[in-house]
Amino acid sequence: MAEPRHTVDGPALAPNYAPLPVTVSRAQGVYVWDTDGDAYLDFLAGYSALNFGHLHQALVSAAIGQLKHLTLTSRAVGHELLEPFARRMADVVGPLTSGDRESLVVPMNTGAEAVETAIKAVRKWGYDVKGVPEDQANIVVASGNFHGRTTTLSGLSGNPSARDGFGPFAPGFRTAPFGDAEAVGAAIDEATVAVLMEPVQGEAGVIVPPDDFWPRLRELADENDVVLVADEVQSGLGRTGHILACELWDTKPDLAVLGKALGGGIVPASAVVGRRDVLEVLTPGTHGSTFGGNPLACAIGIAVLDLLEPGQYQARAAQLGEELRDHLRRLTDEGLLTGFRTAGLWAGIDVDPSLVPGRDDPARALAEELLERGVLTQETQGNTIRLSPPLSIARPELDHAIEILELSLRSLRGTTPPAPRQQPAART
Repeated sequence: MAEPRHTVDGPALAPNYAPLPVTVSRAQGVYVWDTDGDAYLDFLAGYSALNFGHLHQALVSAAIGQLKHLTLTSRAVGHELLEPFARRMADVVGPLTSGDRESLVVPMNTGAEAVETAIKAVRKWGYDVKGVPEDQANIVVASGNFHGRTTTLSGLSGNPSARDGFGPFAPGFRTAPFGDAEAVGAAIDEATVAVLMEPVQGEAGVIVPPDDFWPRLRELADENDVVLVADEVQSGLGRTGHILACELWDTKPDLAVLGKALGGGIVPASAVVGRRDVLEVLTPGTHGSTFGGNPLACAIGIAVLDLLEPGQYQARAAQLGEELRDHLRRLTDEGLLTGFRTAGLWAGIDVDPSLVPGRDDPARALAEELLERGVLTQETQGNTIRLSPPLSIARPELDHAIEILELSLRSLRGTTPPAPRQQPAART
């Protein structure tokens, strides 16, 4: 008789996340519902992977239609959506880079993979085209960055929780303060092949640089023959009121790295778009991906670009972003927040460390209070919470969420009694 299978008490899931105490069972638009049937306004939106909301009909239709025909080929052969996807990316995103419509596209899966792709491309360009001595290339990155969680990208981070215990890390990177163009310039030398930065630092708390920072980076890149790479994985595809956040400063990067929202909240999808002379160094055998550019991802990616091309989502993000800024300015003026930053429909709000006596995580305490009242969000580094609702949110829903934010702040401060949960009037 076979021995009974051994069982272990406790969870089987590794503890690499500390989720809020809610289990989501379904979602639609800007709402999610838990297993008890309670609705929440989703102000996290999958870290901007759900820019168009949950189960957007055009994206779901594209996915279902493709699922009936072909999902994966591998890149050993072509498929009928691969070049159309690349062409749409080159036509829509290419003109926002220095590559213009002559841009090339490298499709990948996750944001981290796309950043790694850009790193490989600029290094090889540095050796093959710029003439940097072998294995001497360096890339300038910013303090406070978040580019992903591979071992190379963790090595770029200054966050101990992302970095400690995972070394040794890859060499070839130099760090300059984010927003300090002169420090970036001082870090560049003859072996520098690229400057790699987020236009707006999302994980750091929606940190917006000075207005002259990205234009000056463009000048430094041109003066020193280095590739300017914008990591737009979180900031891109409508979040800041533009397809690329670099448009906020009328700056064209050489390469744009896209992810998250490119998959429509349905599948992982990412891409690097930009200068042909840089990306064409990735010849057969030098780089690849089994799932990168698969038919299902291409179908959804094309549908995402179709949603963005008319500009209505960008316009909504810009308009409602102004209203969000006005709300947050009032809360800050009233002393309920210690500060805030916005870029389109994206905000980092700073919580007073003394808000919750006895706890050293006031942002987490606020996230839990918001959850109790029907708004889903999450703390990020320090005492900051990111607000990133789907771009399909309506003004009454935004206003309602801010009302809940104010009630939550006042409740934690003790200036108003705890109120019963306010069920959002969810659109079903």
